[in-house]
Amino acid sequence: MSKFSFSRLGKELYTGEKSFDFVGRRMLFYAVSAVVLVAVILGVWLQGINLGIDFTGGTRYTVTVAQADQKLADDLRAAVGDTAVEAADGATVRTSGSKSIVIETKAIADNSEADDSIMEAITKTADVAGDDVSRTGIGPSWGQRVASKAGLALGIFLVGVVLFIWIYFREWKMSVAAVVALAHDVVITVGVYAIVGFEVTPATVTGFLTILGYSLYDTVVVFDKVKENTRNLSQKKQTYAAAANLAINQTLVRSINTSIIGLLPVVAILYVSTVQLGTSSLKDISLVLFIGMAVGTYSSIFIATPLLVHLKSKEKDVVDAEKRAAARMKEADKYAAVPVFDEGLAVPDGEPDELRESSSADLHEAGVSRGTSPNSSATGRGRNVPDQHRAVTDSGAAGRPQPKRESRSKRK
Repeated sequence: MSKFSFSRLGKELYTGEKSFDFVGRRMLFYAVSAVVLVAVILGVWLQGINLGIDFTGGTRYTVTVAQADQKLADDLRAAVGDTAVEAADGATVRTSGSKSIVIETKAIADNSEADDSIMEAITKTADVAGDDVSRTGIGPSWGQRVASKAGLALGIFLVGVVLFIWIYFREWKMSVAAVVALAHDVVITVGVYAIVGFEVTPATVTGFLTILGYSLYDTVVVFDKVKENTRNLSQKKQTYAAAANLAINQTLVRSINTSIIGLLPVVAILYVSTVQLGTSSLKDISLVLFIGMAVGTYSSIFIATPLLVHLKSKEKDVVDAEKRAAARMKEADKYAAVPVFDEGLAVPDGEPDELRESSSADLHEAGVSRGTSPNSSATGRGRNVPDQHRAVTDSGAAGRPQPKRESRSKRK
């Protein structure tokens, strides 16, 4: 048994020796994506998105300490939560560098009794003076401005994507397929983010914009190969679907390799920020990057290109290529079961030699090799078998007798 080689598999996929039928099974992939989308949408609807104070407004306490670590952050979270302040329930506490710890709560009035209670809990637990704690109030209007700016950036990005793909590929249907795959990635990423309950911060928005570019990059690479394979489609023997499927297979190994290489550092950051650092801005951006990059690879292979083939299935050039392929298959099938004469074919027992010879002679005079039967319905280059209207006789056109094939027993 030959040893498996990933590089050899990549070569066989590129040349078409091996092929996975991504386009032919597109309905299965559509169904899988539809189930996942319904699940994440239900998750967002039932659980909601955990927006940070940068979007909803609140109060942020920044504590300067000698050494910021996760144990001190956990102690501060417990101390602030034990106060009788309702706005401090579910406070977010994270380290910020090696000398600062950030505590975020719902909006609390400055110099109020609730504010004094939280300040006392912080200074006592962290063993710092009041001057080492800075307080910042964030109004909801700031969060609305952040959200509107993020939405504007997303809109500009999507318009730029559509125009770029349309101009570069000169194919608006590629733009539609790319944007649908992009929306697929965003919805799934937002849904998973909501289900796990991570807080949405400006760092999360940055991660979202990053994964949009990554997903689009992978899709454009596959589309570029599709364009190359389908150029001058009328002069090729492939259908559009087959050429597009070949393009996916040709870029499959590359997509897997780049995805693994991109995900490895993200996984490392996610582990460190979640397990060792606890709540931090690194966790926010690393989770969205991990989900978005993984889903983006999936959509570029299983959604974008199959959807493109689906959108172009009614175009005249594509339909004509399908008809030519069907005609070639039909023509090939006519002769798939016709046996070919071979001197080594076994002859049934009990058939006299003379009968075999005479039968062979009769068949040769009729223009048919032994082991075949005349097929008047056969049409194809070099295989037309006309109907016999009279016995074959010497026409005399040659001006001399022509040799005739006779059985061995009749030869002189």
